[in-house]
Amino acid sequence: MPSHPQLAAEFIENKDRAHWHDQSLWFVRSKRDKAVNQLPEWELLREQASQIKQHTVSDLPNLLEEFERNATARGVHVHWARNATEHNEIVHGILKQHNVSRVVKSKSMLTEECHLNPYLERHGIEIIDTDLGERIVQMQNMPPSHIVMPAIHIKKEEIGELFHEKLGTEKGATDPQYLTEAARQHLRQKFIQAEAGITGVNFAIAETGGFVVCTNEGNADLGTSLNKLHIACMGIEKLIPRAGDLSVFLRLLARSATGQPITTYSSHFHGPAPGQEMHIVLLDNGRSEISGSDEFRRSLNCIRCAACMNTCPVYRRSGGYSYSNTVPGPIGSILGPARDPKENSSLPFACSLCGSCTDVCPVKIDLHHQLLTWRKEIRIKGFLPFSKRISMKMMSWMMQAPKLYKLSGKMARWIVPKLPRFLLYNRLNDWGKQRELPEFPKQSFREWMKENHDKK
Repeated sequence: MPSHPQLAAEFIENKDRAHWHDQSLWFVRSKRDKAVNQLPEWELLREQASQIKQHTVSDLPNLLEEFERNATARGVHVHWARNATEHNEIVHGILKQHNVSRVVKSKSMLTEECHLNPYLERHGIEIIDTDLGERIVQMQNMPPSHIVMPAIHIKKEEIGELFHEKLGTEKGATDPQYLTEAARQHLRQKFIQAEAGITGVNFAIAETGGFVVCTNEGNADLGTSLNKLHIACMGIEKLIPRAGDLSVFLRLLARSATGQPITTYSSHFHGPAPGQEMHIVLLDNGRSEISGSDEFRRSLNCIRCAACMNTCPVYRRSGGYSYSNTVPGPIGSILGPARDPKENSSLPFACSLCGSCTDVCPVKIDLHHQLLTWRKEIRIKGFLPFSKRISMKMMSWMMQAPKLYKLSGKMARWIVPKLPRFLLYNRLNDWGKQRELPEFPKQSFREWMKENHDKK
């Protein structure tokens, strides 16, 4: 599989798209800042959320059993899946038992993690993503590039062409209202024809056995109310202990994700409606192993708001597909290596360690510290490329020898400005492919301090 730098280079080749992607996400980040500044108790909410999640993870087995007891008492069928294969087999088994051939699904990154769509399609079941952004990327046979805004990387002109091909809209149409209305009519037919609805879970409550799904389009409600079978797919880390904890997270989630005070729909499910059947599939898929790690346990606090992606300078400039991971960005660069350190060995290095992700995280995950720890783990496991090992060793050697460091800086300031351009900017210099070197100063910082500060 290509590494993050290789895929990022492909994304950056289209400079206009890369710039537009960067600006679009920064706009969302700015909206988040405005929404946060309207809440004086924001930091208190973050601290409460962090403590609730830490307590949950520390007592996860007991809370999961409590959730199962209470959900079962409400008439819900609870299933346990150790991995993605078991999860998909359980979902398929339920659908097969009810002779279902058409399913609608609201946005669920967990089903993306399990590759549920292609699995069900291989078994002859039509599955339609009903979130508009997800439906767009599904029509392109691509996964979401962002966990909250799946089609943030696609321009309206491209969506117009896609809808013309798939939905028969006018050629060249780019009006968002026209295109959205076409998607609405298309999806409405799919809602009516569907025989089952699949949703994700934003928060499940151990105390009540109920769960909450947050959407801005109401598609989870429509997809589960027009038919008699509802299957909810949930990672075991989505649990919170008490109903009273929910308000903390609902206030944090939408503000962190899109700068809204709250998601348009916060749908509460507490057992099946009369005449309906409800199933919940609880998935582990490596989460128990992460909960046993002192270094990475707090990554399970994540509520999938994507605030870390919207602020990350690397994600904004390299796009979601460059991560080759269901969850991209800073949090994905922690979860990916936890699942497969060899395959995702380049992800912890897709980070400037600026710490902006940690600053905006609503549940106070120390993201950039965990990414730094993963770099060490990748090195220990032997997955660090030779080129990076040797360059870091040489840099370490030089930084530990003050006289050598001083001499190297002096030589660089004298030689580099005199070199012809082709020696500095060529295919061997990855750093220079996207950037120009700054003008070299005539004196070192140490010399400048001695001349301008120490003498005063």
